[in-house]
Parts: sequence; C-alpha cells; structure tokens
Amino acid sequence: MSYPWNGLLSESDLEIYKVVGFGKPMGLGKRPALLVIDVQYRTSGSSSVPILDAMKEYRTACGEYAWSAIPRIAELIRAFRAKSLPVIYPIVAKKTSYDSGGLAAKMPAVLEVDDKGYEIVREIAPEPGELLLPKVHASAFAGTPLASYLVHLGVDSLVVTGCSTSGCVRATVVDASFLNYRVAVPYDAVYDRIQASHAINLFDMASKYADVCPAQDVIVGLETAN
Repeated sequence: MSYPWNGLLSESDLEIYKVVGFGKPMGLGKRPALLVIDVQYRTSGSSSVPILDAMKEYRTACGEYAWSAIPRIAELIRAFRAKSLPVIYPIVAKKTSYDSGGLAAKMPAVLEVDDKGYEIVREIAPEPGELLLPKVHASAFAGTPLASYLVHLGVDSLVVTGCSTSGCVRATVVDASFLNYRVAVPYDAVYDRIQASHAINLFDMASKYADVCPAQDVIVGLETAN
C-alpha cells in the first residue's frame, strides 16, 4: 500500500521498527465514533488554493491540503450517519485574552482569527443533534467531557479526522490510546501545513497508537460495526 511516509525513512529505520514489532493492526470495535477535529475555516481557508495564498486570509489556514482532505471527511461522515454511529466535532473555541499564554506564546496567529474563522466548514457541517465540543488544548480529551460522552454513547473505538495531523489529531490519538480505545486515522482525511510533519506523524501513529489507512478502508470496515 502507498503511505504518505513512503520514501522518507531509510531501510534501516524501517527494519528497526519491524524487528520491534511496531504497527500491528487493531481494527475497529463494534461501535466506533467519528471525531472531526478543527475543520473550521481558520484551518482550511475559504477555498482550495495554495497554502501561502490561503494564509493571506488566515495565517493558520492549510489551503489546498485541507481541501484535499475535506471530501474524504465528508464521505466518512455520510457513512457514519448511515449506520447511526456517533459523529462528534471537537473544535477550537474562540480565543480570548485568557488564551494569551501557552500555544499563543508560540503561535500568535491563533489570536488573530475572526468569527468566520471559527465556523465549521460548510461541506462537513454537523446535523442537528450532533455533538460540538469546544476545546482550548490540542487533545479533544484535555479539559473536555469527551471521555464521559463516549462512555454514555457506548463507543469502543474512534476514527479520528481533521487538523492538524501533528498537533490536535496526534494529541487526541495518543490520549485515546491511553484510554484503551482502538483508533483509526484515515491518512487522506487528516491534514497539516508541512507535509513532512504530516507524513512522519502518521508513521509514528501507525507504529504505536492507531491503524492508519485510506478513508475507504474505514468505510468498508464499518460494515462489521454496530
């Protein structure tokens, strides 16, 4: 299978991970939930344009990288809805003066976003009754009731999509694995600003925390869910 990290790692690196035994597939459980993380105009921009052009609108935008992933995210949402499985939207809460420390100290552009930037992209917008989960940290679990909602919904595994691969997606995946959830990350339904970072973080998640595969494989896997 063609993975985003193909060609970026040496044969020696790959052999080391093979000998350790990293990367054994887990599969989904019987009742997965879909997390759609931070797919807001602040991370996508208004249209599919090269990233440096998208950054003229929002310095935090990923432009074409986001808009390449959004159709795959939309397909996953439709598949989960068709099976009456939970779709949850962890989103970046609007920044205030209380957010001037932490991440903003490293990335001041997060404080510049207007109201439009916090809106969820129309193509993957939630339906009435689907859960929106504002967050202020990278992980969707940090400082939110996500874990208790998952217990209430009877969820046993997670499919994690959205932005950014190296940031909020990875942080959420790592926390989910600590809670013993099976996790899948569709590599064509997540996105990031730097493609090397996107690819290497996918490799690391595939090795230690999640199954990394195309969105279509997840959709096929849903046939055994619920």
